[in-house]
Amino acid sequence: MIKVCIFDLDGTLAYTLDSMAAVGNAVMEKFGLKPMPADNYRYYCGNGADMLVQRLLIDAGDKELVHYEEARLLYREKFDEDPFYKIEHYPGMPDTLEKLKKKGVRLGVCSNKPHEAAVKVIEKMFGNSEFDMVLGQSEAIRKKPAPDGPLKAASEFGVSPSECMYVGDTKTDMETGTAAKMHTVGVLWGFRDREELESNGAEKVAEKPQDLLYICEEWKND
Repeated sequence: MIKVCIFDLDGTLAYTLDSMAAVGNAVMEKFGLKPMPADNYRYYCGNGADMLVQRLLIDAGDKELVHYEEARLLYREKFDEDPFYKIEHYPGMPDTLEKLKKKGVRLGVCSNKPHEAAVKVIEKMFGNSEFDMVLGQSEAIRKKPAPDGPLKAASEFGVSPSECMYVGDTKTDMETGTAAKMHTVGVLWGFRDREELESNGAEKVAEKPQDLLYICEEWKND
């Protein structure tokens, strides 16, 4: 029975690719490096902001990561200036979340986005009452694919991992849900494809947000 649904943020709840690209390319410009296509950011993201900056720098020409320390701090600074730039929720997501709550399912977020930024984005996109818990990257919780965040959520909700559904769009998310011993759902509206999701532990794959309702109901009846 599913009592809790825990979501990744970028590429799962909200489209943030253009936002990340705008900030990342502004940082590259600072160091005289070439901007990268927004689509490349699908593969830079997923393991936290610092890893995104590393991957970006290497692709942009800084193979030795000479500018890494300054660039990662500047990325966070610029992102905080306008964390909502070109961010939008996926069609059908707000309605799906509302219906899950009506079914009695509690909702959480576990993101590798810095915690303060994750909270700001969720509140801006979905209000401050839709989700019961938002966990972003912090020193207290290891980054995904470590299961710390989802397990903390399950503990605070007072449920077992087997009563939780973890939803995400990348290999990292599927590894996270599996490590936490939760049911895993990969989503196809995000940044990666079906093959990556299924080969890394997705028990089920959702093509649109509304599919989450049917998947949750199916596992509720297990």
